[in-house]
Amino acid sequence: MEAFFVSTGIVALAEIGDKTQLLALLLVLRFRRPWPIVLGIFVATVANHALAGAVGQLVSDFLSDTWLYTLLAISFIAVAGWTLIPDKLDEDETPAISRYGAFAATLVAFFIAEMGDKTQIATVVLAAQFDAYLWVVLGTTLGMMLANVPVVFMGNAAATRLPLDLIRRIASGAFLLMGLYAAWLAFRAFQGQA
Repeated sequence: MEAFFVSTGIVALAEIGDKTQLLALLLVLRFRRPWPIVLGIFVATVANHALAGAVGQLVSDFLSDTWLYTLLAISFIAVAGWTLIPDKLDEDETPAISRYGAFAATLVAFFIAEMGDKTQIATVVLAAQFDAYLWVVLGTTLGMMLANVPVVFMGNAAATRLPLDLIRRIASGAFLLMGLYAAWLAFRAFQGQA
Protein backbone atom coordinates (compact mmCIF):
# COMPACT_ATOMS: atom_id res chain seq x y z
CA MET A 1 0.00 0.00 0.00
CA GLU A 2 2.98 2.31 0.52
CA ALA A 3 3.69 2.14 -3.21
CA PHE A 4 0.07 3.12 -3.95
CA PHE A 5 -0.05 6.09 -1.58
CA VAL A 6 3.40 7.42 -2.48
CA SER A 7 2.71 7.05 -6.21
CA THR A 8 -0.68 8.77 -5.90
CA GLY A 9 0.67 11.70 -3.91
CA ILE A 10 3.80 12.25 -5.97
CA VAL A 11 2.01 12.19 -9.34
CA ALA A 12 -0.96 14.27 -8.15
CA LEU A 13 1.41 17.00 -6.94
CA ALA A 14 3.70 16.79 -9.97
CA GLU A 15 0.75 16.97 -12.35
CA ILE A 16 -0.58 20.29 -11.03
CA GLY A 17 0.31 22.94 -13.56
CA ASP A 18 1.52 20.30 -16.02
CA LYS A 19 0.84 20.50 -19.76
CA THR A 20 -1.73 17.73 -19.50
CA GLN A 21 -3.86 19.98 -17.28
CA LEU A 22 -3.66 22.61 -19.99
CA LEU A 23 -4.60 19.94 -22.52
CA ALA A 24 -7.60 18.89 -20.39
CA LEU A 25 -8.74 22.51 -20.30
CA LEU A 26 -8.32 22.84 -24.06
CA LEU A 27 -10.32 19.66 -24.67
CA VAL A 28 -13.18 20.65 -22.38
CA LEU A 29 -13.37 24.08 -24.00
CA ARG A 30 -13.40 22.45 -27.44
CA PHE A 31 -15.86 19.61 -26.83
CA ARG A 32 -17.84 20.72 -23.75
CA ARG A 33 -18.39 17.03 -22.89
CA PRO A 34 -16.63 16.26 -19.60
CA TRP A 35 -17.38 12.54 -19.18
CA PRO A 36 -15.87 11.31 -22.48
CA ILE A 37 -12.84 13.50 -21.72
CA VAL A 38 -12.46 12.02 -18.23
CA LEU A 39 -12.77 8.50 -19.68
CA GLY A 40 -10.18 9.33 -22.36
CA ILE A 41 -7.77 10.66 -19.71
CA PHE A 42 -8.26 7.51 -17.65
CA VAL A 43 -7.70 5.03 -20.51
CA ALA A 44 -4.68 6.95 -21.87
CA THR A 45 -3.14 7.17 -18.40
CA VAL A 46 -3.64 3.48 -17.63
CA ALA A 47 -2.04 2.49 -20.95
CA ASN A 48 0.84 4.95 -20.62
CA HIS A 49 1.60 4.22 -16.98
CA ALA A 50 1.24 0.45 -17.44
CA LEU A 51 3.99 0.63 -20.06
CA ALA A 52 6.11 2.94 -17.90
CA GLY A 53 5.66 0.68 -14.87
CA ALA A 54 6.70 -2.35 -16.91
CA VAL A 55 9.89 -0.55 -17.96
CA GLY A 56 10.58 0.31 -14.32
CA GLN A 57 10.09 -3.30 -13.22
CA LEU A 58 12.31 -4.54 -16.06
CA VAL A 59 15.08 -2.12 -15.11
CA SER A 60 14.92 -3.18 -11.47
CA ASP A 61 15.22 -6.86 -12.43
CA PHE A 62 18.49 -6.34 -14.31
CA LEU A 63 20.38 -4.00 -11.99
CA SER A 64 22.15 -4.71 -8.73
CA ASP A 65 20.83 -2.88 -5.68
CA THR A 66 23.72 -0.39 -5.76
CA TRP A 67 23.14 0.52 -9.41
CA LEU A 68 19.36 0.53 -9.06
CA TYR A 69 19.40 2.90 -6.07
CA THR A 70 22.01 5.11 -7.74
CA LEU A 71 19.86 5.35 -10.87
CA LEU A 72 16.78 6.01 -8.75
CA ALA A 73 18.55 8.76 -6.82
CA ILE A 74 19.71 10.48 -10.01
CA SER A 75 16.25 10.12 -11.60
CA PHE A 76 14.34 11.45 -8.58
CA ILE A 77 16.70 14.41 -8.21
CA ALA A 78 16.42 15.18 -11.95
CA VAL A 79 12.62 15.02 -11.78
CA ALA A 80 12.76 17.30 -8.70
CA GLY A 81 14.50 19.94 -10.80
CA TRP A 82 12.22 19.34 -13.78
CA THR A 83 9.13 19.79 -11.58
CA LEU A 84 10.15 23.37 -10.82
CA ILE A 85 9.90 24.31 -14.52
CA PRO A 86 6.34 25.33 -15.49
CA ASP A 87 4.92 23.48 -18.48
CA LYS A 88 3.43 25.13 -21.53
CA LEU A 89 1.32 23.39 -24.13
CA ASP A 90 2.69 24.07 -27.59
CA GLU A 91 0.26 24.15 -30.48
CA ASP A 92 2.37 21.67 -32.46
CA GLU A 93 2.26 19.13 -29.59
CA THR A 94 -1.52 18.85 -29.81
CA PRO A 95 -2.80 16.59 -32.58
CA ALA A 96 -5.61 17.90 -34.78
CA ILE A 97 -8.72 16.94 -32.84
CA SER A 98 -11.53 18.48 -34.85
CA ARG A 99 -12.56 15.31 -36.68
CA TYR A 100 -12.46 12.99 -33.66
CA GLY A 101 -14.97 12.70 -30.86
CA ALA A 102 -14.15 13.87 -27.35
CA PHE A 103 -13.11 10.40 -26.13
CA ALA A 104 -10.84 9.50 -29.07
CA ALA A 105 -9.27 12.96 -29.19
CA THR A 106 -8.55 12.87 -25.45
CA LEU A 107 -7.19 9.33 -25.58
CA VAL A 108 -4.73 10.11 -28.39
CA ALA A 109 -3.77 13.58 -27.15
CA PHE A 110 -3.17 12.49 -23.54
CA PHE A 111 -1.22 9.38 -24.50
CA ILE A 112 1.07 11.44 -26.74
CA ALA A 113 1.39 14.30 -24.23
CA GLU A 114 2.45 11.87 -21.49
CA MET A 115 5.24 10.27 -23.54
CA GLY A 116 8.48 11.36 -21.90
CA ASP A 117 6.63 13.63 -19.45
CA LYS A 118 7.81 13.92 -15.87
CA THR A 119 4.89 11.84 -14.56
CA GLN A 120 5.74 9.03 -16.98
CA ILE A 121 9.38 9.16 -15.87
CA ALA A 122 8.21 9.23 -12.25
CA THR A 123 6.12 6.11 -12.93
CA VAL A 124 9.18 4.30 -14.32
CA VAL A 125 11.23 5.32 -11.28
CA LEU A 126 8.50 4.46 -8.76
CA ALA A 127 7.95 1.03 -10.36
CA ALA A 128 11.69 0.40 -10.17
CA GLN A 129 11.81 1.47 -6.53
CA PHE A 130 8.78 -0.43 -5.29
CA ASP A 131 8.35 -4.08 -6.15
CA ALA A 132 4.61 -3.49 -6.55
CA TYR A 133 3.86 -2.91 -10.25
CA LEU A 134 0.07 -2.92 -9.95
CA TRP A 135 0.01 -0.59 -6.93
CA VAL A 136 2.36 1.89 -8.62
CA VAL A 137 0.30 1.95 -11.83
CA LEU A 138 -2.95 2.30 -9.86
CA GLY A 139 -1.42 5.05 -7.70
CA THR A 140 0.05 7.06 -10.56
CA THR A 141 -3.21 6.73 -12.49
CA LEU A 142 -5.21 7.94 -9.49
CA GLY A 143 -2.76 10.83 -9.06
CA MET A 144 -3.30 11.85 -12.70
CA MET A 145 -7.05 11.68 -12.28
CA LEU A 146 -6.98 13.69 -9.04
CA ALA A 147 -5.05 16.45 -10.79
CA ASN A 148 -6.87 16.49 -14.14
CA VAL A 149 -10.53 15.69 -13.45
CA PRO A 150 -11.16 18.90 -11.46
CA VAL A 151 -9.79 20.87 -14.42
CA VAL A 152 -12.26 19.13 -16.71
CA PHE A 153 -15.24 19.94 -14.49
CA MET A 154 -14.25 23.35 -13.16
CA GLY A 155 -12.29 24.63 -16.12
CA ASN A 156 -9.97 27.56 -15.87
CA ALA A 157 -11.62 29.02 -12.74
CA ALA A 158 -10.06 26.39 -10.44
CA ALA A 159 -6.71 26.31 -12.20
CA THR A 160 -6.11 30.04 -11.85
CA ARG A 161 -6.79 30.00 -8.10
CA LEU A 162 -4.26 27.32 -7.18
CA PRO A 163 -0.84 28.40 -5.88
CA LEU A 164 1.00 26.61 -8.70
CA ASP A 165 4.46 27.82 -7.69
CA LEU A 166 4.03 26.54 -4.13
CA ILE A 167 2.62 23.22 -5.37
CA ARG A 168 5.56 22.79 -7.78
CA ARG A 169 7.98 23.43 -4.90
CA ILE A 170 6.26 20.89 -2.66
CA ALA A 171 6.29 18.27 -5.43
CA SER A 172 9.93 19.05 -6.17
CA GLY A 173 10.77 18.69 -2.49
CA ALA A 174 9.03 15.31 -2.36
CA PHE A 175 11.03 14.09 -5.38
CA LEU A 176 14.23 15.46 -3.84
CA LEU A 177 13.58 13.65 -0.54
CA MET A 178 12.96 10.41 -2.41
CA GLY A 179 16.17 10.99 -4.37
CA LEU A 180 18.17 11.55 -1.20
CA TYR A 181 16.62 8.45 0.35
CA ALA A 182 17.54 6.41 -2.74
CA ALA A 183 21.09 7.83 -2.56
CA TRP A 184 21.31 6.72 1.07
CA LEU A 185 20.09 3.23 0.05
CA ALA A 186 22.70 3.15 -2.75
CA PHE A 187 25.41 4.03 -0.24
CA ARG A 188 24.21 1.30 2.14
CA ALA A 189 24.08 -1.25 -0.70
CA PHE A 190 27.60 -0.25 -1.78
CA GLN A 191 28.87 -0.67 1.79
CA GLY A 192 27.28 -4.13 1.92
CA GLN A 193 29.21 -5.15 -1.20
CA ALA A 194 32.56 -3.79 -0.04
